[in-house]
Amino acid sequence: MRLDKYLKVSRLIKRRTVANDACSAGRVSVNGRIAKAGAEVKPGDIIEIGFGTKSVKVEVLAVKDTVRKDEAAEMFRYL
Repeated sequence: MRLDKYLKVSRLIKRRTVANDACSAGRVSVNGRIAKAGAEVKPGDIIEIGFGTKSVKVEVLAVKDTVRKDEAAEMFRYL
């Protein structure tokens, strides 16, 4: 699954356009490398997102095309 879509579906970022902008600005990395919006995400990957001065680091547990809001948190684990 594309990185920007995963960020939106898992609700780590609210909208796909915002996820695209974050990737373009170099604020998102996958497995320690700065990633573009089209990078592939698979279970086991480590995603780090920079929000201003704060940083969020998560491990991908599942990749699903659509999930309900209450199931979205099961797609990743905070590190």
